[in-house]
Amino acid sequence: MMLSPDQPDVDLPWGQPDTEILLNSIKMECAPLPAEPAEGEGKARSLSIPSLSREEKRRRRRATAKYRSAHATRERIRVEAFNVGFAELRKLLPTLPPDKKLSKIEILRLAICYITYLNHVLDA
Repeated sequence: MMLSPDQPDVDLPWGQPDTEILLNSIKMECAPLPAEPAEGEGKARSLSIPSLSREEKRRRRRATAKYRSAHATRERIRVEAFNVGFAELRKLLPTLPPDKKLSKIEILRLAICYITYLNHVLDA
């Protein structure tokens, strides 16, 4: 922007007569902001390989220590509930001696036999 000799510098609203400084400041103010990742995409997405398959993404997520720890906790809770169920079933089955230790398969087989016996008793 060129000023005519009869136009004083004080007419500029920003108070800077140098047009290069003005243009640089406008470019700085109007510079585009960095694009934010789309919804569902995080910083890791923009930094990693862009075209990972679903299976590869799943493998990478499962490889983290946090995921493995959470999975181990869920598995412990599941196995504990499973064992509690077998213990409850075991309490309902008649055996001699009553405190005899039975394996899970023995508990299931004994439960099948006991249910069959109870059905027979009901039919008679």
